[in-house]
Amino acid sequence: MAWKITPLLCLLVCVAAVGAARPRTQLLNVCMNARYHKEKPGPEDKLHGQCSPWKNNACCFVNTSIEAHKDISSLYRFDWDHCGKMEPACKRHFIQDICLYECSPNLGPWIQEVNQSWRKERILNVPLCKEDCESWWEDCRTSYTCKSNWHRGWDWTSGYNQCPVKVACHRFDFYFPTPAALCNEIWSHSYRASNYSRGSGRCIQMWFDPVLGNPNEEVARFYAESMNGAGLHEAWPLRFGLLLLLLWLLS
Repeated sequence: MAWKITPLLCLLVCVAAVGAARPRTQLLNVCMNARYHKEKPGPEDKLHGQCSPWKNNACCFVNTSIEAHKDISSLYRFDWDHCGKMEPACKRHFIQDICLYECSPNLGPWIQEVNQSWRKERILNVPLCKEDCESWWEDCRTSYTCKSNWHRGWDWTSGYNQCPVKVACHRFDFYFPTPAALCNEIWSHSYRASNYSRGSGRCIQMWFDPVLGNPNEEVARFYAESMNGAGLHEAWPLRFGLLLLLLWLLS
């Protein structure tokens, strides 16, 4: 029986490890590990302007919310007016985008680890509500830009982003021919244009009325439960196989 002891011990360790395994990260009410995010979400009563809907439970500090509203702010030194003056109706969507990214504690299901100097985590394929993508694109289509991916490829020699040499400025609808193209591509697939509408409980709202509560809490909960359910489903064959092996060794 001695030859069975070691395999049995190894098997029990494996079973224990599988049983104790936890998700990559907590999925609900969490903040990203990034440059300006708080370690944990909490109240921020004086959040500024368009970031104020998150004041009851935020991942951003007050100063971050103030900087989010500035042109070429200290946050990322990003110039919205890199191809001439951006229309105010367009710019408000980018401010709201920053507020969602910096302040929301409801993006956990889409947080991914990255190895970047300015952050250790990012969001990927957050399902943005159909109306939010459509209004963002509609309000920006007549403003100008020179790139379809704003995460990389800029000239930063001046200390803020400028268009690369010999790259032409065109209207947004040249680089982003559809609302989905804008939402999906502008930040390297941080967002994914959803077919779901606001209020469905299946897409993240960039815009919401805080008086009615934060609808993104329900959305995050739905996707977190789906992910956890999928994880348990994937682990079941392994656990069942280990159980059969254990029974065989004990026989």
